[in-house]
Amino acid sequence: MCIKYHPERKVFELATLHTSYQIQISELGHLIHLYYGAAVNDLMDYLFEPFDAGFSPNPYAQKLSRGGSLDLYPMECSGINCGDFRVSSLDTVTGDGVWGADLRYLRHEIKPGKYGIKGMPSSRGNDENTDSRDVQTLRITLADAVSGLEVELLYAVFEDKDVITRAARITNTSNFPIHLHKAYSCCLDLPEGDWDLIHFHGRHTMERQTQRNPVMTGIHRVSSKRGASSHQQNPFVILCDRNTTEDAGDCYGMMLVYSGNHCTDVEKDQSGCVRCVMGISSEQFLWELMPGQSFDTPEVLMTYSKDGIGRLSRQYHRFIRENICKSKYMHQRRPVLINNWEATYFDFDADKILKIASQAAELGVEMIVLDDGWFGSRFDDNSGLGDWYVNETKLPGGLTPLIDRINEMGMKFGIWVEPEMVNEDSDLFRAHPDWAFTIPGREPSMSRNQLVLDLSRKDVVDWLYKTLSELLTRYNIEYVKWDMNRHLTDVYSRKLPAERQGEVFHRYVLGLYDLLERLTNTFPDVLFEGCSGGGGRFDAAMLHYSPQIWCSDDTDAIERLYIQEGTSYGYPASAVGAHVSAVPNHQTSRATPFGTRGVAAMYGGFGYELDLSRLSAAEKEEVRGQIRRYHEYYDLIHNGDYYRLTTDSRNRDYTAWQFVSPDFKGTLVSAVMTSPRVCLGPVRIRLKGLDPKASYEIVRMETFGCKTEALHSEKKVFSGEALLEGGIVLPIMHGDYPGVQIYLNVPVS
Repeated sequence: MCIKYHPERKVFELATLHTSYQIQISELGHLIHLYYGAAVNDLMDYLFEPFDAGFSPNPYAQKLSRGGSLDLYPMECSGINCGDFRVSSLDTVTGDGVWGADLRYLRHEIKPGKYGIKGMPSSRGNDENTDSRDVQTLRITLADAVSGLEVELLYAVFEDKDVITRAARITNTSNFPIHLHKAYSCCLDLPEGDWDLIHFHGRHTMERQTQRNPVMTGIHRVSSKRGASSHQQNPFVILCDRNTTEDAGDCYGMMLVYSGNHCTDVEKDQSGCVRCVMGISSEQFLWELMPGQSFDTPEVLMTYSKDGIGRLSRQYHRFIRENICKSKYMHQRRPVLINNWEATYFDFDADKILKIASQAAELGVEMIVLDDGWFGSRFDDNSGLGDWYVNETKLPGGLTPLIDRINEMGMKFGIWVEPEMVNEDSDLFRAHPDWAFTIPGREPSMSRNQLVLDLSRKDVVDWLYKTLSELLTRYNIEYVKWDMNRHLTDVYSRKLPAERQGEVFHRYVLGLYDLLERLTNTFPDVLFEGCSGGGGRFDAAMLHYSPQIWCSDDTDAIERLYIQEGTSYGYPASAVGAHVSAVPNHQTSRATPFGTRGVAAMYGGFGYELDLSRLSAAEKEEVRGQIRRYHEYYDLIHNGDYYRLTTDSRNRDYTAWQFVSPDFKGTLVSAVMTSPRVCLGPVRIRLKGLDPKASYEIVRMETFGCKTEALHSEKKVFSGEALLEGGIVLPIMHGDYPGVQIYLNVPVS
């Protein structure tokens, strides 16, 4: 049993292979956080010592004794207006205008298997059975005896993954409406220590940049109110000890399985306690909970490592691959593809696409994806969105003749869609202007000259499901790139009354999940790739439906190294869509060697974003070589353990990373010189994750885009111990942005 209750001390003990999490019911029934950290075989209630501080009020029952203030307790569920002045995880107003709730323990239940969350993606057991033996659920119900509000705290313990998930279900058992102003998924209080906060900020074309700051007294907020998890702030943070490194030290991860408005508040209080609360953003959120109704919060994935940030990342990688993503393509090989966007933009016809496909097939590419512009009156980005029928001016006879010709070449066919959006200049908008988000009497904000469809409406979601189902049924489409190219403004639904407009943002996300759930269940053989102007919706919830997400619209190989490094802190390489693009790059104008572009893109879902017919004979031969190597390294990249060999790469001369096979017998080391310098000496990299007792042979060491100086040492076989402690010396490389790949394995005896 990985969950135990000790009634004599009123302590809940949640245990994974390497971690312990403990909760206690206080004397008055409040739920107190005792401990989360390395595994222990003892109860940790001795750590909690109540104390008194001025202006921190006590519950009435302890008015004479002091030392019982909720403002000083490490809490599992924090509210307002009851004496806890720190950031809260719950904010409610009852029908008679009372803010806050006094939540006390009511009951609990321990069950095998994993709890579910209505209408939202969440994790699952390894055997996809709710009674899975590898996971247990703890339900603790707290209640306010006066208001009738009940809060069910949900914990799932994945023993072999070192992951504990949290969510909450809030129920109105009264006879009057209760309004939720804030309904976060979890609260974690760390009572002591000097902590740093790592979060992942950015912008369009520069997502998930790593920032690490000391947690100072006060509140630090990481949030999005854009209607999407966003390019700007990812719904994932790490709290780590001030001295924690990649390979040593305490660190905690909190990742929200949600794709809409989110918020994480980290507060260091007067006593030095650090609180982290995470959930749906409370901005423009107001949910009316009628008698008998419940509200489910999205799930938070928590994991702890005492062995540094790298181990924490690998715990997330494995969990997302095995317990979040439901697509068969997380484990089934995905094709090497070419996307026509950067080759043609909107200017294409069937002949152009067939020319690209023919050249791609000859070089070994396995799928072509037809991007924006194939539908409606779509000749630029000002019209046609919403009209998901074929533009026969560009494609005479429709998609069937094109797909048939492509399939005859031995290639698969994929397509781009942006179902959540609409142009004013479209048949859909002219027929249903009320389906788009606009505020009555006001002109809306425009982005890319498009509006957002109101997915909080069931009729809109049903129409989209019917339309997309007909498209996928009629044509042999084996891949869908699902894009979202603007954020939400003018959010107002004509289907909801005035008092419920605060529900629209969340109902939009629920509508999106409903649509994706139905489509992925109906078409399980279609490979869905997520996209939102690149990585603007790169989150665990979208990975439930799509095994990979287009990592960024920035296809510059050097910029991608930094984006991919930041992404790697929480998300597996197998989830990253990465392509080789043309140079000079259409965004940065940087010219990077073709081989180096291949090294950078050989990180996850590999492909091309250029016109192959314009390549030289030598470059075409490089394409063949890249595809051969990618197939050889596929299992390492998609299923191996990932190690950052460099961190904070913007401040280094090179970026390096490594994949290690699950059996430790094979490893791929990749490096790119991002700042070539005069008289730069040999670069030595210590490898990670290998078996120190094994011997490893260099099977292949290839440099790209450079002249190299031969290594003085001809040594080809190394002990794992030597590679871990001493490292490997890279060839001395000269030129602009050279790259190297080194493949080693344990020789077969």
